[in-house]
Amino acid sequence: MSPIRRSFGAEVDARGTRFRVLAPDRDSVDVVVGDGPAARVFALQPERATGIWSATVSDVRAGALYRYRLSGEDAPLPDPASRFQPGGVDGPSEVVDPTFAWTDASFGGIPARGRVLYELHVGTFTPEGTWDAARARLPELARLGVTVVELMPVGEFAGERGWGYDGVFWFAPFHAYGRPEDLRRFVNDAHRLGIGVILDVVFNHLGAVGNVLPRFSPDYEGTKPNEWGGALNFDEGAARPIRAFVTENVAYWIDEFHLDGFRLDATQAILDTSTPDIVTEVVATARAAAGRKSVYLIAENEPQDSRLARSTGAGLDALWNDDFHHAAIVALTGHREAYYTDYAGTARELVACVRHGFLFQGQRYRWQRKARGRSTRGMEPSSFVTFLENHDQLANYGLGARLWTRVAPGRLRALTALMLLAPATPLLFQGQEWSATAPFAYFADHALPQASVVKAGRAAFLGQFPRYSGAEARDRFPDPAAPETFEACRLDWNERDAPMHRRALALHRDLLELRLQDPTVRREGGDGVTVDAAALTDGALVVRYFGVDASGAEDRLLVVNLGPDLEPASISEPLVAPPEGTLWRPHWSSDDARYGGEGMRDVAVDRALFLPAEAAVLMVPAPADAEPA
Repeated sequence: MSPIRRSFGAEVDARGTRFRVLAPDRDSVDVVVGDGPAARVFALQPERATGIWSATVSDVRAGALYRYRLSGEDAPLPDPASRFQPGGVDGPSEVVDPTFAWTDASFGGIPARGRVLYELHVGTFTPEGTWDAARARLPELARLGVTVVELMPVGEFAGERGWGYDGVFWFAPFHAYGRPEDLRRFVNDAHRLGIGVILDVVFNHLGAVGNVLPRFSPDYEGTKPNEWGGALNFDEGAARPIRAFVTENVAYWIDEFHLDGFRLDATQAILDTSTPDIVTEVVATARAAAGRKSVYLIAENEPQDSRLARSTGAGLDALWNDDFHHAAIVALTGHREAYYTDYAGTARELVACVRHGFLFQGQRYRWQRKARGRSTRGMEPSSFVTFLENHDQLANYGLGARLWTRVAPGRLRALTALMLLAPATPLLFQGQEWSATAPFAYFADHALPQASVVKAGRAAFLGQFPRYSGAEARDRFPDPAAPETFEACRLDWNERDAPMHRRALALHRDLLELRLQDPTVRREGGDGVTVDAAALTDGALVVRYFGVDASGAEDRLLVVNLGPDLEPASISEPLVAPPEGTLWRPHWSSDDARYGGEGMRDVAVDRALFLPAEAAVLMVPAPADAEPA
């Protein structure tokens, strides 16, 4: 049996099961074990003036089902800190023993270099939509070059399908994916393959359906509104319970599931004026819970508050970089509506992302009619996570169509190379590596009237894009509540055998091998390597990697051209100059026929550069008198 670890919930020990719950405004609290006439009732006792009720019941063991009966309530309720809800949000909680035969003692966590993130949604990652099915695919992610799996939220939420951002039982892995021990097996196998696992957690709100927390204590919810309704109470009155609930949850996932970090969702909506604020406490709690193991902590923050990823701020490791995504999407599609308004998609913007991370660092942002962002001066490239696809950005396209279906293939290959070879930390979304045909639309298993509210809310959000604001466009949106919307999002792993998908997979595998194995690129702009970038035209740019060898023998030059062929007689950009006594020779090209391109040709001719149209070329120095390869 495991020792008591958490302050809340049901935990098994040598004496039985200890039940502990916060209900400060109740005159009595009972735990009801079992259902129907055979149910047994045990009274919990108050713990002085803490508002906590507890009892240890000797003959209740793992697998028992239970609810809490609160004075003044008509029916018993699930445990807010339930470890498993086998029947969903309305069913009883289950007592879970976290004992597991872990074999990952040699896995030291997620190192500072070599992070390649892969975001996945368990329910659609495989046709089965389970932990076991996802676990069977982990070896293929390892072969791809993935080193970190980022799980979309898995805390129990209403229904049988959904994104997970409306969770209401934060400690209970979603029942439709399998049992808690199945998640433990997933993590254990990932670690065996050298893959870390981080979890997307939502601490800015609770879901609208199945949320029992306010029934136990009104102090969990605050009075400050955010975009999803009421924010959680981190700084008003008796805020200690929800703060403890959050930090306990963080420690729980690391301790009992061996998770390696978190992605904090929409941190701008976590409203807290305390010192330290709850995000800072989450970071400190996670690192303390991990002990000697290195954890990886990242966040989404739409205002791009870089202080979150500074040691003098919250201490996170990285922030999602929406600026890179938005600039890249404009470069690929030409669309500049809504939150793409402030981007031109030029080489200059992409270069600025390579050099500085965020584009907006305090200057005016026209779309929001206010300043946006904070300075990133002095921050490492690894402080930023870049992506071309993620769950939000695919669904925000309206129909959820994959990026490859609506852009020029050469340009997409070129920008994929930039994302995967630039020093910032790259993130792939499930199936992106083989140009999956499955869309990723918003889906949620709600009944009426909630289903209508969600559908209308989704249409209103997408209405910010003029091309989606008309009735005809709205009629084409996938219905979030329709089972077929969810089913369409499931990946078809068999399609990888088709020629087009094989070519895309080869592209991503080769690029990740370069990123992780090349002696200069793999240092990610650190460990003695310097990375700089410059725009040559509106559509062409170079990224120069200055290697640790003073001779320049390990220097690299990445040329990205989103426009037509370029063969200038000279280029007045010092980053293009090869190391002394050498010429640049192509080492890799996105235009290789293996990836569906026109074929790679020698780029350097008499010290001039040929920049092929809609392609990226990684070049290495070769002796000036050497014959072209």
